[in-house]
Amino acid sequence: MDIKNLSSNKGNILKEVFILKPRVFEDERGFFYESWNQEIFNNAVGEEVKFLQDNHSSSNIGVLRGLHYQIGPKPQGKLVRCVSGAVFDVAVDIRKSSSTFGEWTSIVLDNIDKLMIWIPVGFAHGFLALEENSEVLYKTSELWIKEQGRSIRWDDKDININWPLIEINCSKPKLSEKDSKASFLKNAEVFN
Repeated sequence: MDIKNLSSNKGNILKEVFILKPRVFEDERGFFYESWNQEIFNNAVGEEVKFLQDNHSSSNIGVLRGLHYQIGPKPQGKLVRCVSGAVFDVAVDIRKSSSTFGEWTSIVLDNIDKLMIWIPVGFAHGFLALEENSEVLYKTSELWIKEQGRSIRWDDKDININWPLIEINCSKPKLSEKDSKASFLKNAEVFN
């Protein structure tokens, strides 16, 4: 498995966010790859992470989910991959003490490249579906607790994410009620 960090929108390396590329074995029958290995993952991120929950979503083109995170006492890290279709996946640093606070990074996840992104605790996460029936699977390091879940607006001008809406002929993304009422970063309950 190949592992690398991503740069933020301002060119800084977000050393806590990793892209993982599994070794895929393909032949005329199809493909095989190891999508999860606890030992390899822990070595890659430099800490022992245990996952407690798996989630699976399906989104049609133009659906935007996020920017989501879970505050303490049980914040979540997420290991995200797309198994059908394609998504523009985003991580935003929401740690006030971080030199990269408010910076974001993105990557297209799809069922062809089979990349995964590690969104650690202290980062908000969101994605925009680029194709119909885009399915995202993700592991979380803590169970979901409704009362601890938070959202930041997808169009927050202080973050200024370049969502590829024009590329999918979408003037405005389809949002959940929760996401349409999300806080701006300056008013959000974030990490210290």
